[in-house]
Formats: sequence, C-alpha cells, structure tokens
Amino acid sequence: MAQAAPASAALSRESFVAAAVKRSGAAVVTLETARTVRSPGVSGLPRGLMADPMFRHFFGIPGTATPRSRVQRGQGSGVIFDAEGLLLTNAHVVEGADTLSVGLSDGRRVSGRVVGKDTLTDLAVVRLEGKGPWPTATLGNSDQLNVGDWAIAVGNPFGLENTVTLGIISNLNRNVSQLGISGKRLDLIQTDAAINPGNSGGPLLNADGEVVGINTLVRSGPGAGLGFAIPINRAQAIARELVKSGRVQHPMVGIGLSPVPSPNPGAAVPPGAVIRSVQPGGPADKAGLKVDDVIISIDGRTMKGPAAVVSAIESRGVGERLRITVRRGEDEVTLEVTPVDLSTLQPA
Repeated sequence: MAQAAPASAALSRESFVAAAVKRSGAAVVTLETARTVRSPGVSGLPRGLMADPMFRHFFGIPGTATPRSRVQRGQGSGVIFDAEGLLLTNAHVVEGADTLSVGLSDGRRVSGRVVGKDTLTDLAVVRLEGKGPWPTATLGNSDQLNVGDWAIAVGNPFGLENTVTLGIISNLNRNVSQLGISGKRLDLIQTDAAINPGNSGGPLLNADGEVVGINTLVRSGPGAGLGFAIPINRAQAIARELVKSGRVQHPMVGIGLSPVPSPNPGAAVPPGAVIRSVQPGGPADKAGLKVDDVIISIDGRTMKGPAAVVSAIESRGVGERLRITVRRGEDEVTLEVTPVDLSTLQPA
C-alpha cells in the first residue's frame, strides 16, 4: 500500500501575499524631505532676560529675540512606475521640500526632483537623479476592482522599511466629501488594510502584486482603522499630465451639487444631483443651468449622484462639450455645456 505524501510537501509555505510583494515590493521607496522653516523672534525685551531659560519658560517664550531658522524633516513612501526613474507619491509628502532623498529597497540612496504635483488630487511625480537600472512596479486596472478583493498596503511607516499589511477592499468610489475633507477632488478606494503615518504615497496592491492604488490617508478618531487610496487609473492619468506639462487641468462647469433628498425618512436616496449654486459667468450659467435643477443624465448616462456628475465632467476633459439633461419642475431639459479649467474659473 502506497504511503501518503506528507501534508507539508503538498502545500506551499509561501503565501499569496509574499508572492505579491515580491512582484512589486522592490519598487517601493522611502522619501525623506527637508525644508527650512523660519520662526519669528521676540523683540522689545532685554537680551539678558531672553538669555534666562527660567524667564522664557515662565512667560512661554519659545526662543531668542532674533529670528531663527530650523530644518523640518518629513518622510513618506512612493512607488517607481517607470523604468526611467519616475515615481508616484502624495503631493503632501513633497510639499515645500527644499531637498528630497529617495531610499531604494536595495540600499541605494539617490536625490529626487519633483516633476510636478497636484494638490487637488494629492498626487506628485518625482524623478530619480542618477543612472538606473530602476525597479518598477506592475500597474493593475483599478476599474476591475470589486468590494471584498484582497488589498495589500506596502510602505515605510515610521521609517520602518518594507512594511506590509493585509486587508480587503471595503468600498469603491468613496468621495472625500463624505469624509469631511474639502479642497480635494478624489474618489477613493476604501480598505481596512492598515495605512500608518509614513505609508502615504506607497502602493496598494491586489492579490497578483499589481498596483491598484496610491495610499493617501488614514482615518483617525471615530471610524479609525479605515484607509484610503487613489485609484491607479486616475493616478496614471494625473502622472501623464504632470510629466508632460508639470500641472494638471481640472475641468469645471461652475456648479455646486448635493444629493437628491429622499421623499420619505429612511427611504433610498433617488438618483441624480441637485444644483445648489451656479457660478455667475461660468459655463453652466452661460448654458442656462439653474439652481434647483436636478441633473439626471450626462451624454445619455444616468447619474447616480453628485460624485457621478463630477466624474463624468472630469472624464470628458476641458473644452469637450457635454449634453446635460436636467429635471426642471415637471419638464426635462437638455443643455450643452463646455467645461473650462479650474484655474480660469474665478470665484464669485
């Protein structure tokens, strides 16, 4: 009678997480930044008093009478996506940096130069200075993600290199306005994979080791344990514009939106988006859109809510005409609107 093979021989000891990290982990880098910060001094007091540490402590005076400068250091993560030495990270990681040092997983440390950054999407592209070869990550397709898929966050939190955490995709297309964040234009991937300080700018991988997102923030306080990442398809499009021109165009039509109110308490939110404000002289105003119009479709596609309207406008780009159908009272009206770049749309 044949002997059964030991269980250990039939099972691989390497998890799918280890295999996934091997595929793209070498392209994950540490970014260390330094910037000079000048602090004002305290004038009008005798130098002798200011030299007394007890006096300064008692009156809460932090420094000397003369302005001082200090070097403020920061740290984040990034991922190399191009063999020519281009990497993606968060804009807030490199904001205001005078110098930028990049540490690779193989021990190399090179200088980096910011090619461009976009604060509205919190993305930046950095070019490594020096000769490669540079390891590159395999980029996936964030449009193919499903809630419940594995999510692997890789980064360097607290300066601890090559830290890996595992979770699942908890939600897709999570708009930052739902998180109480203003001044950003992001639909984010939500994950319960731990994203700690210093993980910002690192990749979110799928089970195959492909980059599907760029880690951007973690929710602290109530609801802690939720991490968010910028979908890689959006990040790639932003990166291409930053490499090409150093800036990103953001199409706008000049409207403020809110969800359609539920007809009854507890009822489902109806599809569409209510126009709450119209920028005077903007594209929407010129096209005839009005406050209280309900946007129900753009170019024939039904709009589920405000986030879908914003995505539809952004996907067409600046100067590309949109056919917006609204419900106005009992009527449906279709209007043509041409978005302009945000920088040309002055606030009222």
